Amino acid sequence: MSIDQSRRQFVAGAATAVVGATVARSALAALPEPVIQTSVETAPPLIPNSGRPYNPVVTLNGWTLPWRMNNGVKEFHLVAEPVEREMAPGFTAQLWGYNGQSPGPTIEVVEGDRVRIFVTNKLPEHTSIHWHGQRLPSGMDGVSGLTQRSIKPGKTFVYEFVARRPGTFMYHPHADEMVQMAMGMHGFWVTHPKGKHPLIDEVDRDFCFLLNAFDVEPGSKTPKVNTMTDFNIWAWNSRIFPGIDSLNVRLNDKVRIRVGNLTMTNHPIHLHGHEFQVTGTDGGPTPKSSRWHEVTTDVAVGQMRQLEFVADEEGDWAIHCHKSHHTMNAMGHDVPTMIGVDHRGLVQKIQKVAPDYMLMGERGMADMGEMEMPIPDNTAPMMTGQGPFGPLEMGGMFSVLKVRKDQPAGNYKDPGWYQHPAGTVAYEYSGELPTAPRQQAAANPTATTTTVKAKKPGMTPGQH
Repeated sequence: MSIDQSRRQFVAGAATAVVGATVARSALAALPEPVIQTSVETAPPLIPNSGRPYNPVVTLNGWTLPWRMNNGVKEFHLVAEPVEREMAPGFTAQLWGYNGQSPGPTIEVVEGDRVRIFVTNKLPEHTSIHWHGQRLPSGMDGVSGLTQRSIKPGKTFVYEFVARRPGTFMYHPHADEMVQMAMGMHGFWVTHPKGKHPLIDEVDRDFCFLLNAFDVEPGSKTPKVNTMTDFNIWAWNSRIFPGIDSLNVRLNDKVRIRVGNLTMTNHPIHLHGHEFQVTGTDGGPTPKSSRWHEVTTDVAVGQMRQLEFVADEEGDWAIHCHKSHHTMNAMGHDVPTMIGVDHRGLVQKIQKVAPDYMLMGERGMADMGEMEMPIPDNTAPMMTGQGPFGPLEMGGMFSVLKVRKDQPAGNYKDPGWYQHPAGTVAYEYSGELPTAPRQQAAANPTATTTTVKAKKPGMTPGQH
């Protein structure tokens, strides 16, 4: 079902909302219809048609959850359930998530909104939802056993609170979280300011995505939830480059990128071609006196970061995690280093008994980006991104910021690869190379050498 179809059904269902001076328990039987989305494409921003206006975000390879207004309260319906997520073409994973996807849909509200979220549990075990970073009553904080009873399978719970401060937040379980978060249960939450804010600038493009990691063995679909550190699938919003959509902006747009991390390690996010400032965390907007220009910022476990910059350099610019393994993906960590090992003659002998044998790693790992290696079904290949000049040799936590002067305002369509002006692309040098001094000496060992005499401290002139 498309977002447009979902919204039409949602609006139609909203017309039947129960309205009264207060919402009694009997009225809660009229739940908002849950909106389900299975597409992995980046949905356009959800323009609000009820409640207070705001400038919506765009969730990379995701979408925003519609709501209904019920007597001035924004009502949402989240369904915790098993989902199948296409992480890259030809590779799907059996995850747990919300409303048909992992991560779940982004929730967008405005500072001061009263919010009511219905949470229906269709998992095989109990769950809860913690509203990460929110100021709210303790009993709405979503910690199973501490602040509420668990949501049993088949049951629906109601969370209700006021979105008290603007910022970038997350939601995720606080029930059997080693399993549930490892299976992909999390989502984004954005609270927009109710008016002009001294620390929150208006932007032209506002992107968000969550960092996540899974350990999925080749040929399988279900993550190994007991993994502590040896993850092999590094993703943004459960998508792997080249399956991650690009961030498409207009030249000189003011751009905000919101990043959240619920993996088991930190991720230094690096942007090429521009400098940004960290303008906010899950603690709120940062004071302007604390901001400085950066090209990389570390996003630690459980943290959110807001990056802002003016896209004033046209072109295709990489944005990625700067941990090199996190931009390769599907990498077996027990593979020995074979660089410099002489395999001449060995491959032919091995192929007599194993015809499919391939040599890997003798000259480094770059060859693997071009190999047509036989791999098990439903396995994410390594380093398979392609660019206009050949293999990108990237996978995992990597995407491209595409800045174009002719990108229409508010248009998020991929403009294709950048057409570089003449004379602005690195090229192969075809002239003669000068001989390095050390090569000259090696070629002519009888050449006259120069003796250098050093004066030691305390020597008189003439002493050496």
